[in-house]
Amino acid sequence: MRKAFICPTKYVQGENELINLGYFVSTFGKTALLIAHKDDVARVNEQLQQTAKQYGISFVESGFSGECSRKEVARLQQVAKDNNCDCTIGLGGGKAIDTSKCVAEGEALIIVPTIAATDAPTSHSAVLYTEDGSFDDYAYFKQSPSVVLIDTTIISKAPTRFLVSGMGDALSTYFEARATSAAYANVNAGLPCGFREKKCGEAKSTKTALALAKLCYQTLLEDGVSAKHACDKNQVTKALENIIEANILLSGLGFESGGLAAAHAIHDGLTLFEGTHKYYHGEKVAFGTIVQLVLENAPKTELDEVLNFCLSVGLPVCLNDIGIDSYTEDELELAAEKACIPEESIHSMPFPVTTEAVVAAIVTADSIGKDFKKKMERNHEKTNQ
Repeated sequence: MRKAFICPTKYVQGENELINLGYFVSTFGKTALLIAHKDDVARVNEQLQQTAKQYGISFVESGFSGECSRKEVARLQQVAKDNNCDCTIGLGGGKAIDTSKCVAEGEALIIVPTIAATDAPTSHSAVLYTEDGSFDDYAYFKQSPSVVLIDTTIISKAPTRFLVSGMGDALSTYFEARATSAAYANVNAGLPCGFREKKCGEAKSTKTALALAKLCYQTLLEDGVSAKHACDKNQVTKALENIIEANILLSGLGFESGGLAAAHAIHDGLTLFEGTHKYYHGEKVAFGTIVQLVLENAPKTELDEVLNFCLSVGLPVCLNDIGIDSYTEDELELAAEKACIPEESIHSMPFPVTTEAVVAAIVTADSIGKDFKKKMERNHEKTNQ
């Protein structure tokens, strides 16, 4: 059996850590292409100027368009070449980070997330879109980022909804890794190839990846609620530090080297409903996780634990919570069909999955979630009487 594990070369997390960005740039040279939305640059401009002066480096502004498209990637690669940039920095949210991965193509890449909304920063993959924002393709590169630099002070000042969404994405990590391991399915940590080719080498997950995925889930249960309160007040606490690590590092390593399964595929299927488009990735994945647990007939105690966690931090537990107020049988079947296309990760479940089974699991999960939510609301009312 061939196994594989992939991870960033360096992961550094702490308060006011952005001040040290210049040091990491200096390990590659003197000039860095900075790929970031202008609003994100404005938020941290003081720190960028300070670190540039302290370490004697310079940033080349990219004029990032905001979309990770092939045209934008080609333009930025030319900017890097024209300015003799020694490394690439992706600073901000998902689009800037993915664009920086495509520009760098696995070489001298520094990722600086300003939110903890997904587990993408540590991975060697990116999502390409057309210039009008439609999905284009997935891109894979020869290695993960050289440096992932996390400034927890900056993340604590971002809206709490981003952090909670990150917890929703991280919530699926253990359950999908567990399913992938049980199925002996392939993971996304094999031989990477770049966005001009699609097929990657096959490999199975490691015990290490599954252990990290489990630790991710345990950390969410232990520190999720406290971290949310800290973020509400823009305070960096031990719990917030732990959840940022869970959302970005533990979930990132867990999903890439542990594997995806039904939760993310169901997320993809449910995006056919227009009402879901105003909800974040992690919020929809949280409900997808509940559907996966129903699909595999997980123990009631485990399902209740997940439902309770979701409600405690404000994650969705039913279709209404992700903007699906009504649906027809045909609409739900189309969503299930999308979740079950041959390329989807749902086939990493340790049993065959059919469209009919997914429809049944979505409807049942929705009903269970609604009932659990009503039960918790009644208990809360009794406590306050």
